[in-house]
Amino acid sequence: MLAVDTGVVEEWLSEFKTLPEASISSYATNLKDKSALISSLYKVIQEPQSELLEPVCHQLFEFYRSGEEQLLRFTLQFLPELIWCYLAVSASRDLQSSGCIEALLLGVYNLEIVDKEGHSKVLSFTIPSLSKPSVYHEPSSIGSMALTEGALSQHGLSRVVYSGPHPQREMLTAQNRFEVLTFLLLCYNAALSYMPAVSLQSLCQICSRICVCGYPRQQVRKYKGVNCRIPVSSEFMVQMLTGIYYAFYNGEWDLARKAMDDVLYRAQLELYPEPLLVANAIKASLPKGAMKSSKEGTRCIQVEITPTSSRISRNAVTSMSIRGHRWKRHEQPENGNDATELGNFVIPEISVTSVAGERTGNGEKSRALAENDVQHLQGVQETATDPRTDSKGMPEIRRQKSVRKMMEDGINSSGRVQF
Repeated sequence: MLAVDTGVVEEWLSEFKTLPEASISSYATNLKDKSALISSLYKVIQEPQSELLEPVCHQLFEFYRSGEEQLLRFTLQFLPELIWCYLAVSASRDLQSSGCIEALLLGVYNLEIVDKEGHSKVLSFTIPSLSKPSVYHEPSSIGSMALTEGALSQHGLSRVVYSGPHPQREMLTAQNRFEVLTFLLLCYNAALSYMPAVSLQSLCQICSRICVCGYPRQQVRKYKGVNCRIPVSSEFMVQMLTGIYYAFYNGEWDLARKAMDDVLYRAQLELYPEPLLVANAIKASLPKGAMKSSKEGTRCIQVEITPTSSRISRNAVTSMSIRGHRWKRHEQPENGNDATELGNFVIPEISVTSVAGERTGNGEKSRALAENDVQHLQGVQETATDPRTDSKGMPEIRRQKSVRKMMEDGINSSGRVQF
């Protein structure tokens, strides 16, 4: 640790002690922008033998119990690094050098499990129903859901999961170690949106280290220091994956991808079903070929939002579709009627037995009959030239020829026209 870092940390320790109570709020707001101080504090935590470690842990605990939200978050950002340092020292069985870190972790835990009045907290979480839309899914995209009696009975119900009350702890042992650390990581994940990039990087790095230390993959990752295996619980790994998933879409794609692979590797070795399920679900939901660089800034998860205006399907029954359907029904019978009228057009049969060109005994009557026949033929020809029947002129031509032939036969033959 350099002398410059030591000077920055010592100045920070003395500054807060002489700070008046009215200036704590403005001091807490400006504290997150001091990148040099944050970097120096990480170096102090990473050196268990440092003389500044104990006063730094005490100062961070004072920040946490001050009640100022900004100071609380300032302490939380170092939580992943503190957890790694405690587990590394515990694995090497050098418990004396981790006493101040253990005290800080226990102090944060005991403050978080109670409310402001000192009563035990009971955390609750409502499991979303797949039959109702949310910002993460649309029921229509899942597929058809069978409306069985059991599904309908569970439609309006919501399942709530409770956590707590948690007991007070005076020291960390092998039995309660990961119960406490899992709860602390849960508190860290609740404030993920306020954590800076350096804290997300630390989270991804300590997740990889915890999962591969003592295994063959440690040589691939080239991690030095701790060479023994660090035991982990299934619930603790699920909380690690929660933070890793957030880091994917907030500028730490490369580190988060490496950490997720290492957690999945350890879950396969331990045969833990919960981390296997969560890790594979995250891996399947990641976009392919997107966000390759970890320096592209904050990302967001792409979700489908229910549109405010209703979508009209192409097959939806509307007034226009009904009107168009009605027009089609009216057009079809009209065309059919035309064809029917033409098909049923009956030409009266004319029986011609004898038509004489000379004057007969009743010549006046024969002449009147002949004029009536000519008028009838003219009426037939006018009917055939109707515009509606132009497209079907072939049947009319045949009828005209048949009538003409009948008249010619009647004129050439001798006899009288009979009706």
